[in-house]
Amino acid sequence: MELRGKTVLITGGAAGIGYESAKQFSAAGARVIICGRNQSKLDKAKSNLPGIITIKCDVSDQNEIKELYKQVLELGGIDILYNNAGVGSAPLNLGVANEQHYTDAVNEMNINYLGVIRLNNLFMDMLKAKKDAAIIVTTSVLSYLPAILAPTYSATKAALRFYTESLRKHLEILGSSVKVFELLPPLVETEMTAGINEKKMSTEDLIHILMAGIKKNQFTIRAGNTKLLYKINRLFPNFAFNFLNKPRNFRLLRTQ
Repeated sequence: MELRGKTVLITGGAAGIGYESAKQFSAAGARVIICGRNQSKLDKAKSNLPGIITIKCDVSDQNEIKELYKQVLELGGIDILYNNAGVGSAPLNLGVANEQHYTDAVNEMNINYLGVIRLNNLFMDMLKAKKDAAIIVTTSVLSYLPAILAPTYSATKAALRFYTESLRKHLEILGSSVKVFELLPPLVETEMTAGINEKKMSTEDLIHILMAGIKKNQFTIRAGNTKLLYKINRLFPNFAFNFLNKPRNFRLLRTQ
């Protein structure tokens, strides 16, 4: 897929994976719009990348995404929708059930999963009208193997992966030219993973892999250790699960 001259909307674009995506899409010649919930982070991103357009929006809020759509339409529309916004809750206190677990799960599901469906539904006709359009979704290695300290986060990513695979096939059946890409990162160096003392992929390396995959029309993009864990999980699921859920990580995260 050619990126030069395309307009891309990146949700959760003010920091982490989204911000690096904005940098690399811009460098590839795309026009970039980012959205996020934190105005100060959006302002900082705009200061560092003056060529981008920023819009404040919470993807879990139906009214705000309608306003986002209106503003994007006024800007001339988009060719690529990159669903990147995501949240993760603090690690669970294992074995303890409380109302906070449910509240966190609702928030994760609203943003990580239902927010993607809301946006895809809203922008689908716009994308279908383009000759060369795409939807990109960030899932996770945890969509294959759950982290027991982040069970509902893992569940949202698993739900999102199944939805994304189904959406791609539905569009193929309909004869639509809209491409659907899925990026499956391993552990990445972001604010969300700051408390995890394990080897992490940089956002720069991750998005280099994404950009290469898009240009080659590689629809499922497993980055870094995700490729290895995916293969191991197919043959030795118990080993893969135990490898991901190392006891030393439990000790570390329970103190955060």
